[in-house]
Amino acid sequence: MPVLVQPNRAPAVRVKICGLTRPADVEAAARAGAVYGGFVFFPKSPRHVEIETARALAVEAPLGLAKVALMVNPDDALLHAVTDAVPLDMIQLHGKESPERVAEVRALTGLPVMKAVGVAEEADLAALADYEEVADQVLVDAKAPKGADLPGGNGLSFDWRLIAGRTWKAPWMLAGGLSPDNVAEAIRLTGARQVDVSSGVERAPGEKDAEKIAAFTAAALAAV
Repeated sequence: MPVLVQPNRAPAVRVKICGLTRPADVEAAARAGAVYGGFVFFPKSPRHVEIETARALAVEAPLGLAKVALMVNPDDALLHAVTDAVPLDMIQLHGKESPERVAEVRALTGLPVMKAVGVAEEADLAALADYEEVADQVLVDAKAPKGADLPGGNGLSFDWRLIAGRTWKAPWMLAGGLSPDNVAEAIRLTGARQVDVSSGVERAPGEKDAEKIAAFTAAALAAV
């Protein structure tokens, strides 16, 4: 049975460990103090999980870990298939979904939606204004290189100074190239109070490292 491992008090920085594929990784994320655990439904990703696997992971996830489904341009059929089978707390859209589609997904699933926006230069920040009106949260991520197979999880960062001191109407989360070594600096430069990591806490693509998860979360929590 799931066990409660989260503290009673909300942490100063909320950590999301994305791309969880194994029960041990889910438990490691929760035990380290992460608030969100992400499951990737995107076959091109080395972190992709089948719906049955995600259901088993989510059902046994420690209480207090919010379960997030990452999808890329999902159609209604996939949304129904995932949400009907997997107990989820949030949908993360990581493709080219329009603001109108974000609103549709919220209505269709009845779940909060986080929309990822890729950033490489200041001009990219304009898109955040479109999504903050319809998304429950926005994920400020590094823009994937042209021709990349993955929209995220590439281990790339962007110039954090681009968003220093900025705020948005919707709660926001920082992602892109974060690791145990740089997350504290990223938090200090950007003022982020939520951070997302995937490849930065892996020993191999799709295989999380419990020690790196613990180190990342500890560094994030100690940064403020």
